[in-house]
Order: sequence, then C-alpha cells, then structure tokens
Amino acid sequence: MNPQLLNSPILLRPSSSLPPTTCSTKFLNDPTKPSTPPLFLIRAAKRQNPSRGLQKQPNKDLSRILRTEAAINAIERKANSNKYNQLWPKAVLDSLDEAIRENRWESALKIFRLLRKQHWYEPRCQTYTKLLVMLGKCRQPKQAGFLFELIQSDGLEPTVDVYTALVSAYGLSGLLDEAFHTLDLMKSVSDCRPDVYTYSILINCCMKLHRFHFVKGILAEMSYLGVECSAVTYNTIIDGYGKAKLFEAMENSLTDMIESDACNPDVFTLNSFIGAYGNCGKIVEMEKWFEEFQLMGIGPDIKTFNILIKSYGKAGMYEKMGSVLEFMKKRFFSPTVVTFNTIIEAFGRSGNIEKMEEFFLKMKHQGMKPTSVTYCTLVSAYSKSGLLHRIDSIMRQVENSDVVLDTAFFNCVISAYGRAGNIKRMGELLLAMKERNCKLDNITLATLIQAYKKQGMIEAVKELEDKMISDEENSGMLPNFST
Repeated sequence: MNPQLLNSPILLRPSSSLPPTTCSTKFLNDPTKPSTPPLFLIRAAKRQNPSRGLQKQPNKDLSRILRTEAAINAIERKANSNKYNQLWPKAVLDSLDEAIRENRWESALKIFRLLRKQHWYEPRCQTYTKLLVMLGKCRQPKQAGFLFELIQSDGLEPTVDVYTALVSAYGLSGLLDEAFHTLDLMKSVSDCRPDVYTYSILINCCMKLHRFHFVKGILAEMSYLGVECSAVTYNTIIDGYGKAKLFEAMENSLTDMIESDACNPDVFTLNSFIGAYGNCGKIVEMEKWFEEFQLMGIGPDIKTFNILIKSYGKAGMYEKMGSVLEFMKKRFFSPTVVTFNTIIEAFGRSGNIEKMEEFFLKMKHQGMKPTSVTYCTLVSAYSKSGLLHRIDSIMRQVENSDVVLDTAFFNCVISAYGRAGNIKRMGELLLAMKERNCKLDNITLATLIQAYKKQGMIEAVKELEDKMISDEENSGMLPNFST
C-alpha cells in the first residue's frame, strides 16, 4: 500500500503531551574571499559569555541538534533496506522519538516502518498515539487513517487516546464527517467511550472551521451522556467565538461557565476576552473586561500583558503601551522575548524606526536573544521604509548568531530584496535555504514569481509556476509498512 501525503493539528490530553520541538540546522562553508563575503554566510556559533542569561552555552544546543540530525538520518537510511531487522532498540526508539518531537512526519513513518521489522518489536498503543498526534499537527489525515488501520494488524485494540488523536487529525484538516464517524466508532466500543477531552477536541475543530452550529449538538450529547464540560471545554468555546468576533455568544458562554458547578473562569478565559476585543480595536471593551476579571479575582499573567501591548500598538496608542510596561514593572513581571517582539513590531509597522531600534537594543542589553520573528520584523520594517542597507546589517548580525532560522524568515528577506529588484541576493538566499534544509513553500515561490515578472524573466516565471502546480498535484509517496 502506498498512502499519499496530506494534513492536521491537535489538542492533547495532559497524559499525552509531547516534549517541545527542535529544528535542525546545517552550515555554509566559510568564504574563500573574506574581502567579498557572500550575503548569507552561516558560521558555527561562538561561545557566549556564560553570564548572559538566555545566550548561555549555545554550542551545547547546537551539538545536540546536530547529533539528533545525524541519528535520525542514519536510522532513516536503514529504513529503505530489508536487511536491518536486528538493530539496537535504543537507537531506533530514540530516533523515532526525536523525529516525532520535531514533527518530521515522513522520517518518523519511515523509522516506524523499520521499527515494525525488528525481531524485538512489541506493538504499543502509546507509540501509535504519539504518531497520530504528530500526523495531526502536521495535517496528514490520510496518513493518520492509514496508520489507524495498522493497529489491528498489530493485534491491538485502539484506546481512547488513539481514537481522540484520530478525531483531531481529521477534524482540524476540515474532514469533520470523518471526525464524527470516528466518534461514532468510539461510542460503539464498550471500553472506549469518548470523554471530555475527546469532545473538547471536536469542539475545537468545529470552532476553528467556523462550524458553530455543530457545537450546540455536541454539548447536548455530552449532557445526555453525563460528560461534564471542563474549563478547557468552555475556554475553547469562548476563544472560538471571540476569534470569530461573535461577542454576544462569547459572553453567553462565559455566563454558562460561571453558572456551571464544574469549573470557574481562569486566566485563559481572561486572555481570550481581552484578545478578542483588543484584536478588533475595541479598546474600551477590552479595558472593561480586564477590570471585570480583576474584580472576579482573576489576575493577569505575562500573556495578558503581551495581548494588551499588542492591542494598544495596533491602535497606535503607544503611551498606553508604555503604561503597561510600567504596570508590569510594579507587579514584578519581567518582559519576555515575545513582549519585545510585540513592541518592535508595533513601532516597525508604524514606520517609527528609531523607537523600533531602541527596543531592539534594550532587548539585547537585557540578555534576551533575538529570534527569527524579531529579525523578520526588523527586515520588514526596513524594507517598507526603503532602508535596504539596514537589512544588510541585520543579515550580518544573523550570520554571527546561532538563531534557528526557518522558511518564514527567508521568505521575509527574499521579499525585501525582491521589492528592491536585487535578483542576485535573492538567489544567494535560496542557496542558504537549501543549506539550512528550509523548504520553499508557496509564499517563497509567489515572491520569486512576482520579482521575476518585474524583471521580465518570463522563462523563470514559467518554471516556478510549473513547480507550484507540480507541488500541489504530487505530494509524494511513502513506502508501505508491511514486513
């Protein structure tokens, strides 16, 4: 069987949570002519001053990342052969866990195929659950369905966690019919009745897809089966209505939450409310609800302050941004990288380059390491202001840092040089993307097409358009799992 590749994210029950993901990196070679360095030379990270907080011992992290990369690649190469069936268990299992943790679903499925060939292999539902969770995050519902079929061939009966992961993989990919069908399958199995986590995930799927009419039916079914809503359930509903700007429904859900005996509003509820109103520029309502939650005894957290700062920034209320920072200081809340990124973005969007750079320097002086998001924001602001030479300066900073870059960063920089018509540097960035194992996506291709059209490069445009069509039609094939 040759399953095709597809898509979906996931909401996890606490017992199934996975460790944070990491990203792999590779490095370009040093230039042969230092006097004329290439645009994007990525050097090995230098050892930082141990006293500088977040920048402590980056080489240790890089070493771990590179070891992980090598281990996964080594096991993955063996997966393409039929002769490796007596490998060391720790090597295979560790590589599988790392691939899952990094959401490298193609590698994970190849390693799992190799795992099933081992003479010591012992099928476990927990392994299947982890894989299904990963496939949900990577939006691969067809692969998730195929994997689910393998469970019984391994002599296992799916657990509640397995079914729940499959519900999410289908639901968040927009395949609600399949998600509800999976729920019906659960209800037909005596030991796998859906619980509050399963229903909360299904509600989350419906909210993200704006299928609000399904939510009432799900809540009615939960009530009929005696499954009580948790704080997660209510917060999912409130957050969904808030993001859809259905403020009346959001407030009614808060009333239901308060009147229920099962749970009370918390800081997540608070953040959903002020985020919903603040994101729409409804500053008066945002401030009113902030006070209401304070009266309920629900205090803010750092995310609350970041939401307030972002909302004031979008509304151009920069003095209030400063007031929030002062309030944080009095309450002994320290700004995070997200806080600084939010402020930098607000000033960058408004074209206030001086203030943007001021907070960028503050960020570094406080020992916080800029992220890919920080550099994206700076590049975007400089590009809009026509300050291309400042982008060159940012690129030099990135060269001398150990920041983990991603496709979004490269898209941002390529777009900046594209607007300036600098085709040569766009090409250098494409090579750097390849070295970093950052895949071109539709945004990259669309940016290149737009830049090439301006330069009259018709053949290059046609080639890229053909690639976009080919990528959509051919998502690739994976070997089957049969031993």
